[in-house]
Amino acid sequence: MNQPELEPLLQLGLPNSVFELLAQQRSDNAAAVRTTDDSHALSASIGRPGYAPPNPAVLTDAVTALALGKNVLLKGPTGSGKTKLAEHLSYLFHLPMHSVNCSVDLDLESLLGFKTLSHRSGQPEIDYVEGPVVSAMRQGHLLYIDEVNMAKPETLPVINGVLDYRRRLTNPLTGTVITAHPGFRVIAAVNLGYVGTLPMNEALKNRFIAIDVPYVQGEPLRELLRQISLLKNDKLLDAFVQLSSDLVAQVGLGLIPDEAASIRALVDACDLAVYLPPMRAVERAIVDKLEEDRERLAVRNVAETLFSGA
Repeated sequence: MNQPELEPLLQLGLPNSVFELLAQQRSDNAAAVRTTDDSHALSASIGRPGYAPPNPAVLTDAVTALALGKNVLLKGPTGSGKTKLAEHLSYLFHLPMHSVNCSVDLDLESLLGFKTLSHRSGQPEIDYVEGPVVSAMRQGHLLYIDEVNMAKPETLPVINGVLDYRRRLTNPLTGTVITAHPGFRVIAAVNLGYVGTLPMNEALKNRFIAIDVPYVQGEPLRELLRQISLLKNDKLLDAFVQLSSDLVAQVGLGLIPDEAASIRALVDACDLAVYLPPMRAVERAIVDKLEEDRERLAVRNVAETLFSGA
């Protein structure tokens, strides 16, 4: 790897042994992507950089665990940047990312794939189309399991099998045994205290290295907003960073829900503030999505102290 390719890795401040592991794995993964028939599609599925950790340990610990082949569990409130962190890790390792969301509608076919009827030479045949779990295991890619604590009981045996140290899974749809490629990695995420989630059982938790992902605040947030939002006005950026800090404090007091302090919503508000008055931008991106009048009032009061004259 040349110096420009190593630069994002050097900035992590990893121990030499972990840095060498990461650099070697990134090089191997890049070579594997380049030599596949669908290299363009795989390259497009690699995450983009842009995660700004609230403290360096969040990113370096996640990199270290993944480099050692551990399953990583990202824990944090809604909108704290867990998915963005997973995408950033996909970028650092140059690993195509396959995603599943453990919503109430997730079933075995959503994880493992499905069978479909096709015709060849006039004869009907049954084809098997791989799902994200099978594709990631077979090709040695990154599997991202979002909201894993919302998984239905019938899907948990599959998820537990994927996370097991043997990295082996019997596909009930085909009867075949899938042994994961050595490069296969797993990241899962949970939204703590979110409606509809269940406590993770011990068997599932014990398969992970857990990393808390708090809200990004202060200067890291300011730099993140400057990088990924349309807003470049320094004064307004400072005001939005302060807004985030105040909203996080309100969340801590139980006055507003986690989603009111979401980084995604804050970025949306910054984008809108390029074209709309900042207060209206906050209304559209944050306030109007809240269900309770008291929650909307709380956010509005905080925002008005920062943007009343803007």
